Amino acid sequence: MPGGRLTQQDRQQIALGLAEGLAYAEIARRLARPTSTVTREVMRNGGPTAYRADLAHRATERRARRRGRSAPPGAEAPAQAHGRDAEAVREYEEVFTTVLMASGMPKMMSRVMACLTLTDSGSLTAADLVRRLQVSPASVSKAVAFLESQGLIRRERDEGRRERYIVDDDVWYRSMMASARSTADLVEIAREGVGVLGPGTPAAARMENIARFLDFVSESIARAAEQARDILHSRTAPTADGPAE
Repeated sequence: MPGGRLTQQDRQQIALGLAEGLAYAEIARRLARPTSTVTREVMRNGGPTAYRADLAHRATERRARRRGRSAPPGAEAPAQAHGRDAEAVREYEEVFTTVLMASGMPKMMSRVMACLTLTDSGSLTAADLVRRLQVSPASVSKAVAFLESQGLIRRERDEGRRERYIVDDDVWYRSMMASARSTADLVEIAREGVGVLGPGTPAAARMENIARFLDFVSESIARAAEQARDILHSRTAPTADGPAE
């Protein structure tokens, strides 16, 4: 039923919707479910191209049995501020993590990035991450090193001389600009290939088309990111429920 766990029939409807090329929101509407439920279901069970209803159902049953076992000390969901539903936050963090993974980010790095991004402070210590994610310090260290190398997080020492890992508000701006620079490098290499392969040859023509396409994309990304940068620092308008945060 709507709001309860997905049934095998629900999963079959999701698989049919994916086969028809429907958006997650449309599949969710047909099932009378939140879009996040469908997104999480698909992304944690192979993604839109590999989702199989029967396999997803069996995998979910296995996960439910594992969750039914006694949890290790400290594994409970952390208390939530602002009256948030702890279970809803946990499920949303899982959705956010799976979407990051679908974009190409490794699993542990995605978990750390999601955990940091969804905290109000935008910063946590290594000990915080170990406790929240229930993983080893070595796993956190490796994930942090990767995210830092990609410019997605930074580190600083707090008053207690502990290292804190921080997600800045403009991290996605910097990520988009880095992507634009990387694409611009591909443009340069593609154009070098035109000369190497010989102008007028089929291979050179292919490389020239690639260069022109990527050049347009790179410039468009950089221009759009610059134009939209202020959005990252804007405050939401007050609503009927209360003032902006």
